[in-house]
Amino acid sequence: MERKVPSTASEEIELYLRTIYSLLRSTTEVQIRTLEEVHAATNSLLHPHAREIAPDISAFIYTLLRLPAVMPDVHTIILGQSIPVFIKKGYNVEHWELAPSPARRRRCLYDGQGTLACIIASRTDIEDVIPTLTAFQIEWNKLHALLQKIPPTIPLQAAAGDDNAFSRLARLLEISTEDLGRLETIWGKQFSNMLGQIAAREMNLRALLLNSSLSEYWRATRAWLDNIETVCPDLQERPLYFVSSNPHSLSNLFTGFALQKKGELIEFLQQSEDESLIAEWKAIRVDAVPSNESNFLYYILKKCQQSERGAHLLEAQKKDEEALGILRIPSVYAFDVEANIIDLSKINSSTVDPRLSDGDLSYLKKSNALILNIDYPLGLAAYNILAKIAEHSGPILGVYFMGKAATLNGVRGDVMIPSVVQDEHSQNTYLFQNAFNAQNILPYLVYGTVLDNQKALSVLGTFLQNARIMDVVYREGYTDIEMEAGPYLSAVYEMHRPKRHPVNEIVNLYGVPFDIGILHYASDTPLSKGKNLGAGTLSYFGMDSTYACSVAILRRIFALEKKRLGE
Repeated sequence: MERKVPSTASEEIELYLRTIYSLLRSTTEVQIRTLEEVHAATNSLLHPHAREIAPDISAFIYTLLRLPAVMPDVHTIILGQSIPVFIKKGYNVEHWELAPSPARRRRCLYDGQGTLACIIASRTDIEDVIPTLTAFQIEWNKLHALLQKIPPTIPLQAAAGDDNAFSRLARLLEISTEDLGRLETIWGKQFSNMLGQIAAREMNLRALLLNSSLSEYWRATRAWLDNIETVCPDLQERPLYFVSSNPHSLSNLFTGFALQKKGELIEFLQQSEDESLIAEWKAIRVDAVPSNESNFLYYILKKCQQSERGAHLLEAQKKDEEALGILRIPSVYAFDVEANIIDLSKINSSTVDPRLSDGDLSYLKKSNALILNIDYPLGLAAYNILAKIAEHSGPILGVYFMGKAATLNGVRGDVMIPSVVQDEHSQNTYLFQNAFNAQNILPYLVYGTVLDNQKALSVLGTFLQNARIMDVVYREGYTDIEMEAGPYLSAVYEMHRPKRHPVNEIVNLYGVPFDIGILHYASDTPLSKGKNLGAGTLSYFGMDSTYACSVAILRRIFALEKKRLGE
């Protein structure tokens, strides 16, 4: 479990990581409180006001969105690589309830009695979970202390419905009414209840790591791939395009399912209470905004499927996808990374999104290639997954990585295309020929800007960055901050060279015998005050950059297939 911290890390963050791993060597639970001082000393960009008495609401919201809703009742967090690991240690998690997080894909299970099990895919999950828990506890306890001073003349149950009481409550909590309003938005009808729970209990979380061996991560990755191979035995024989993106954008572009259900989706929208989306649809209909109608319908489909009224569309879409050679494969016993297998020979060219083709796609009927599209993993899990896929698949024709990133020179919704990646995990600088440039994205991007020839930095974790690091990074010309490209490129190196990837070297990946494409869309501007991921999300307007990137990836795959098939 020991690790060498990259030289790009500051001394404070190096100390933080050493402290985390030294504590987690213990065979007994360790108190998160032990980490609070070293956490605050990092001066994290996501948690700049950790030392202050006043709550840091942006940091608190960031943690709320990335931890399960059951956290107010949790006292112990157990970390393990797979369900069998938990069972061997006496935790019968198979019968625990799922406890999802709004903005972090991590399989968590709750026993209903204060113990939360988190299935981790790599050490990156440790470096994400532990700082998140620490920040959550710091901010919870700040609010707890301040709530003890609330006079009985301001009942928490009435604050949400009384503007004067609401404003007074915000002042007593030493936050703005805007910040208190953000908490009310997240908690909704549970706003008063959540404040009551914070007032009633001081948080004192404990954590335990069940197994720290690298082989256990590999075993979990192999179990994840076994599940895919059971559904698609052809994976080991047929040519393969690997795509790391999300589980919906590629299939939406292929099937046209949302476009076929347009009437039902618009009816759902009109009966909803989302005035901003209703106004957006009206503007799209009269060409008052340049938004793409298909992107809008893809978004409404997801919203509809999450409702009781539209739940039937989940099964209908699954059947539609299967008829077109698209298989969705959820993970079962390991980490939460869904996979899609797409058989290019079964795609119906009449149903695909119009942006995918400038002409006839009938040549795809001759293709024997598959697309393996996975829901992008976190950090080092990307290396484990791609390395394992390369070991157990047919010829790799292309690898494409699409995901969110922070930008130091753009705005949210922009698309960044790097040609250099500095990886904090391996300490390598990777040079490669990106299959994409700005011209591949621009025709399909309405609102953002495309920034190609960028330099990306693959960081250790979201809380493990501070102003000192960002200053060095920015002066060195790195403007694209994310977590997966470096680990993926370490796996790419091993797919091309007969040895393990090097450490702390400049690595030239030009000449790799398959396509490499990396696209990032900006979800975060960390150098802008209040513009971290805790301050907001891309929501519907992230669809523009997401689908512009997805269209570019599929058009690239189609072009390579056309050439390979001699068309």
